[in-house]
Amino acid sequence: MRQIFLDTETTGLNPESGDRIVEIGCIEMVNRRLTGENRHLYLNPERKGSEEAIKVHGLTDAFLADKPRFAEVAEDLIGFLEGAEIIIHNAAFDVGFLNAELKRMDRQPFHTVAAKVTDTLLMAREMFPGKANSLDALCRRLEVDNAHRTVHGALLDAGLLAEVYIRLTRGQDSLVIGHDDDSGAGRHQADQALDLSQFSLPVLAASDDEIAAHQTVLAELDKASGGKTIWRALNA
Repeated sequence: MRQIFLDTETTGLNPESGDRIVEIGCIEMVNRRLTGENRHLYLNPERKGSEEAIKVHGLTDAFLADKPRFAEVAEDLIGFLEGAEIIIHNAAFDVGFLNAELKRMDRQPFHTVAAKVTDTLLMAREMFPGKANSLDALCRRLEVDNAHRTVHGALLDAGLLAEVYIRLTRGQDSLVIGHDDDSGAGRHQADQALDLSQFSLPVLAASDDEIAAHQTVLAELDKASGGKTIWRALNA
């Protein structure tokens, strides 16, 4: 499976009002291993960036003045992305900007390029309802080191997203998978059925305080989901 983690930085928040992309970062993964094939582009947006946006990513108008325009790099970028599952945090934002750039070139929208677009923000909201689910918040929750992220950067954020995605979908602690995982002996041992009859498993009953705390957590989840928790509907 070929997957690409993508992030953009922009001149502002609204492509419909003329805001443009100033940076694109893409990191490729095949079969859950990073390949080292990446794309990192700074772009001349052909307009001034907002002060708020420049504070976020640090890319000034002067720095971007001699960079290529989107149309000049579009063919290479599309060729790199084509047919892959594209994984984005808050995909509606980035895809909206990419669609605006493609529309200026009279090109088909982004969904015709990607085999699939996966939004990790939506994934995180399902897994952690009622919690903060920004990329920084997920890095803290999933113990992904983002201490070097002093400003937003498209390639840096795409790399952090790759680590976050692995932990969201598998619980794996790192993108580096050791060769020992592929050993025949390891597979044989893992495939053997474990005889549980040799164990005497204690049954620990929850205390009244623990039961009350559990009910509080369930109530908070029910509130965060707007009353859509399945177990309450079944109990009713």
